[in-house]
Amino acid sequence: MKFLRPVILALAIAGGFFYFTTWRSNSPGLFHPLHWLSRPAQVEITEAAPSETLDSEELNNVSVYKKNIPSVVNVTSRVMAFDFFYGLVPQEGQGSGFVIDRDGHILTNYHVISDADGRGQIEVTLHNRKKYKATVVGTDAAHDLAVIQIKADNLVPAVLGDSRNLQVGQKVYAIGNPFGLAGTMTRGIVSSIRPVREPNGALIDEAIQTDAAINPGNSGGPLMNWHGEVIGINTMILSNGVEQNSGIGFAIPINTAKAVLNDLVTLGRVRRPALGVRTIPIGPELADEIGLPVDYGLLIIQITPGSAAEAAGLRAGSQRAFLGNTPIMLGGDLIVAIDDQKIEDEDDLVQMMDNHRAGDTVKVTVYRSRKKMEFRVQLGEARQQV
Repeated sequence: MKFLRPVILALAIAGGFFYFTTWRSNSPGLFHPLHWLSRPAQVEITEAAPSETLDSEELNNVSVYKKNIPSVVNVTSRVMAFDFFYGLVPQEGQGSGFVIDRDGHILTNYHVISDADGRGQIEVTLHNRKKYKATVVGTDAAHDLAVIQIKADNLVPAVLGDSRNLQVGQKVYAIGNPFGLAGTMTRGIVSSIRPVREPNGALIDEAIQTDAAINPGNSGGPLMNWHGEVIGINTMILSNGVEQNSGIGFAIPINTAKAVLNDLVTLGRVRRPALGVRTIPIGPELADEIGLPVDYGLLIIQITPGSAAEAAGLRAGSQRAFLGNTPIMLGGDLIVAIDDQKIEDEDDLVQMMDNHRAGDTVKVTVYRSRKKMEFRVQLGEARQQV
């Protein structure tokens, strides 16, 4: 009996193993796979009705894409560089751009073509996959803008809109070539309007911040409103060391580009507009101390001889004083507005100049002593001053 128990236990275990692994699997039953497996002559599936239509929002998305995709191009720059062993190796960069006229002028970012400018090749690929060699027409590194040109027929220019009065929350669309994936459209909203400095040092005064996905390769492509009008040029993303979309992208306002396009195409450079004044910003404390009629604006302490300001009759200060240890001249005109837009500091003045070009006429509102006056000033060309 003592030796029988282990034998009985072993037989029970072996029997159970045989039942669950062999006999039960070979016996027909409700759960046997072969019982329900079938191979019908034709698979019957449930399909959507063919009459399903797009809703109004989807229709608008499609409309914006179809309207603009013929205008958006892929820009490839190639340049030869030396490697570690001083051997020549080709380097290639990619970005986007969009056609602005039927003469083949294309607007893009300066950083997209900067490496190839003057020492490399630039190639443009249209939506129909045709490739053309491009020539640099004009560059504006200060605003990260460039115009290149191709010789092609039947080009479709993009419609340039107005970037003034953009509202946070309004819909925007971006079309470009992220990671070389041509003809990609993403959608988002205007997240904010704020000044942003690019990695190359260029300052975008009123950059359009958006959550529309912008990735490497989107640079230079258009940012559009829901009408399909270009309101910005996609230029950079905010990331933590990883060059991919983080939901925070920025575009240069199209009005900034429109202000310099004519110079870029006709001259190859930008004639920076300038009043020809040297100023100091005025705040409540300083305004009260020197007895000014308002507590904001720019006080003119010097006017450049022969400048637009001098020609228009603006006046600089003539009373010597000190601002801390800095000598200044008081008694000059106090600029408070240009074209009825409030001027509170020098950034406002720079921004105003960025929206104009040399030769434009602006209305400058000043206080002379306590008298409010207006002057029509034809802007000159900047030479280290605004």
